[in-house]
Amino acid sequence: MPNPGLLMISRLIASFVFLTVSIATLPCIALEVIVGGTGVKNTVGEEKWLTFQRNAEKAANGSISMRMLIYGELGPEENLVNGIRRGRVHVANWSGLATTTVVPEMAMLYTPYMFESYAEADFVMDEFLFNAYAKLLAERDIEFLRWDEIGFNHIYGKIPILTPVESEGVRFRTSASESARLFAEAIGADAIPLGFTDIVTGLQTGLVDSGESSIIMYAPTGIAGEAGHLTLTNHSFATSIIVMRKSWADRLPDDQQSILRSSYIDVDVGRQWTRGEWKGFLDNADQWKFTTHDLSAEQRALWKSATAPVARQLIDSIGGQSQDIWDIVQDGKRAFAAQQ
Repeated sequence: MPNPGLLMISRLIASFVFLTVSIATLPCIALEVIVGGTGVKNTVGEEKWLTFQRNAEKAANGSISMRMLIYGELGPEENLVNGIRRGRVHVANWSGLATTTVVPEMAMLYTPYMFESYAEADFVMDEFLFNAYAKLLAERDIEFLRWDEIGFNHIYGKIPILTPVESEGVRFRTSASESARLFAEAIGADAIPLGFTDIVTGLQTGLVDSGESSIIMYAPTGIAGEAGHLTLTNHSFATSIIVMRKSWADRLPDDQQSILRSSYIDVDVGRQWTRGEWKGFLDNADQWKFTTHDLSAEQRALWKSATAPVARQLIDSIGGQSQDIWDIVQDGKRAFAAQQ
């Protein structure tokens, strides 16, 4: 007759083995990463996000599932900012202007004629400004992953505007940012704050007749069709940043942290894609119904002179570490010049 004690032990061992095997064969529950953006289909911006998704999911091998809400499903940028800060969104794209609601010093990037060229901007932003802004963002529990370039801003209008004198009294669309308002006032324009999605309607109704924009935000969005003259002033450098909530990321396993921090495309590759896109718009300006106007050296000097006071005005208005940011930029510009 079997020993009752040994029989009970055998049954317990069998149950334990069965439970262990069952747990081991359960499917892995993937981490859902909510990604928020305001991209447009069939653009470079969309391809950047989809590449991020492919890179992360491939590297994670099933442990990460990317939920890509990258076409504005979450609403305007303000929602993306609040979503990250409240933990409802994990990774997002913020424009530099939207970032100013968290780090006001980001507005210094929009100082007129801070950078003379793309090469200078790349160098200063990578070697000097990235760490400075990463520290400011980290203090707000935001991790700065990448620059995501938009490009230099230019002046658009229903008629050509080649000098600041020609902008005097013109109804000029601005964003809600201090930098945009100060720029418009410096060139004598009538500053009209207007949301980006209202620009086309504003141009159609005569609420505004001009404004500033990068090429990739001007050509394919309908603005070019209503204000078909683009003066290539290259007056301020627009950028977005890729961010995630730092405290959320820090709680993840090390391998998942590493994947999320490394899967967005390299900053230089992103720049190549963006610049290829806007150059394509310029090469096909007739198709997009706009005419470009280059500036002479004398005309460019007039724009720089008219907007020169804006830097000091921004520093005084923003406060915080804006003077430090300005000084860092000057150090970077000197370092760039020294290597040329």
